[in-house]
Amino acid sequence: MTKKPGRSSHPPPKQGPKGAKKMPSLAVPADVIPQYANLVRIAHSPAELIFDFARLLPGNPQARVVSQVLMSPISAKLFFEALGENLKKYENNFGEIVVPRKQSLADYLFRPPQPPEKPPES
Repeated sequence: MTKKPGRSSHPPPKQGPKGAKKMPSLAVPADVIPQYANLVRIAHSPAELIFDFARLLPGNPQARVVSQVLMSPISAKLFFEALGENLKKYENNFGEIVVPRKQSLADYLFRPPQPPEKPPES
């Protein structure tokens, strides 16, 4: 078989139901270290979006960036759509995620630790 110029020797992606393309498999290296982030700063230019994922600990005024991810605008848009779909699936399985609206989300998430509530007296 002769390879045509500009053509890949890789087979085309497998087709799922109704011709939908299957997602490529992901190879996660054994040494990858998962990072927990509870804060993200988003910046952008005409060519990319930059996501600085950070961890903010109670009592510490400085958040520490644990990962920085750069995406093209189209990749960021697809990520946004996929995140929305997955949040819907999560809520269908586990219930609605309630976002507090009485105070700012940052004030709610990063308030000082609260003492435990006293049990009602009998």
